[in-house]
Amino acid sequence: MNILVVADEAWVHQEVTAALAEARYQITAATDPSTVVDACREAGADAVITDLQVGAMGGMAVIRNIRAAIHAGDLPPTPTVLLLDRGADVFIAGRAGADGALRKPFGAFELRSMLDGLVAADATSS
Repeated sequence: MNILVVADEAWVHQEVTAALAEARYQITAATDPSTVVDACREAGADAVITDLQVGAMGGMAVIRNIRAAIHAGDLPPTPTVLLLDRGADVFIAGRAGADGALRKPFGAFELRSMLDGLVAADATSS
């Protein structure tokens, strides 16, 4: 499963990489939120995980750009997960159109379960 991780903080990439430290996950890192659609295409991303606080755009804008590209036919349906700073940010994730949201710090099992469920649901709806 190809996972694109969008974050500009190294510790976020490290946490996600550690949580997904299984052979079935291939992780591609992206630090520039303005190039996420191209990075999704290049990585053949099955899912995208983005930090809420990333670059000048923020995770909400990143997810909206992905959703717009999917609607335009520029990307295949790609599940998205927004990494939150506070529980109250779940509202923001919903407004952005994220398929899932996890509050930092998150557990490896929690992240893997969410990704596996979203990708499986996406595969059955395609």
